[in-house]
Amino acid sequence: MALSGGEGERSVIEGRTADLVLTMAAPTSPTLKDLPKVSPTVKSELEGFSADKLKHTETVEKVVLPTKEDVQQEKTHNALLEGVEKFDSEQLKKTETQEKNRLPSPDDVQQEKTHQSLLTGVEHFNKDSMKNVTPEEKTHLPSPEEIQQEKKLQSHLDGIENFDANKLKHADTVEKNSLPTADDIKSEKTA
Repeated sequence: MALSGGEGERSVIEGRTADLVLTMAAPTSPTLKDLPKVSPTVKSELEGFSADKLKHTETVEKVVLPTKEDVQQEKTHNALLEGVEKFDSEQLKKTETQEKNRLPSPDDVQQEKTHQSLLTGVEHFNKDSMKNVTPEEKTHLPSPEEIQQEKKLQSHLDGIENFDANKLKHADTVEKNSLPTADDIKSEKTA
């Protein structure tokens, strides 16, 4: 069948499209040989099934409806997207960008000049104008008396640190409280 663009051929094409729509719209029941095979135990259970054995239950549909705020937020979002999509760039005005640079104050200029002069002074310093100096190392040696004092102190500290407590002897402490005599008591009363 060649398509030449004539009116008769168009009706043939439209007719076939209608046939395809009809065959898709009206499903047919499968034949017995097309059905899947079922085991005999399942088949016997299905044949002996009674709907009276089922318990009655209430079907609860859980449909979560959006809140008023959710609906309003979605409307706002959609309006914003629609405004961006339909925006006409012809409405924009041409502008010139002006760059503004802050000029330094007189104090900033003076500070920078001072800094630059210090750097150039250090960079161009003449080392030949300096005097040659040989450094003298002065070390203070302790006198014999100071050495003797330090040795005595060190031996004293070593004796304390290395003390052996096992060399001590056990001693019992005896408390002696002398009671006052009768004459002592009389003299205290009179005084």
